[in-house]
Amino acid sequence: MQHIEPFYNWRHLYRTEDDSKSPYHGKEYSEFEYSETIYNFYIHPQWDFFGSNTLYLKILMADYKKEYAIIELLGEWNDVIENDIMFLKRDIIDVLIEEGVSKFILIGENVLNFHASDNCYYEEWFEDIIDEGGWMVGINFRDHVVKEMRTENIHYYLQIGEQFNDIPWRQYRPQHLVEVVEDRIMKVLG
Repeated sequence: MQHIEPFYNWRHLYRTEDDSKSPYHGKEYSEFEYSETIYNFYIHPQWDFFGSNTLYLKILMADYKKEYAIIELLGEWNDVIENDIMFLKRDIIDVLIEEGVSKFILIGENVLNFHASDNCYYEEWFEDIIDEGGWMVGINFRDHVVKEMRTENIHYYLQIGEQFNDIPWRQYRPQHLVEVVEDRIMKVLG
């Protein structure tokens, strides 16, 4: 797991540690000092801890004027034991919403498993952004993770599924990725 790095090709556009509105403003990162683990496996030091012992993230882009954030995830999303969604919502998402973000792209190709509890935090997140024309989309999540999320009705709040699982997101600039995702949302709703 230590070889899985957060996507870095947008770092010239955005660095969470330089963003005064980011929950990680001022954080100093190391390229060589591995200290965080998921199940005793060290992870790359560029990933950010947000309260979960099994799920880490990286805010790849936050554009407050255009009201979107792109967040990459790594690990096991466990709402049953770790209550990951509570920490994600309270410590990251609420901070971004307070700054005007209403559109969220979660990149889930490195989410290895998902264990659901209830969907009240997803519903709250959805209600916090829907009046602003906002949305939440999970792209490139593994099929078994999507299946588990659908079983627990998370898809009522977080748009997921095959229409969002073939997006070559690394090829796009952040704003173009948002446009591609919005286009697919319109096709799903239309």
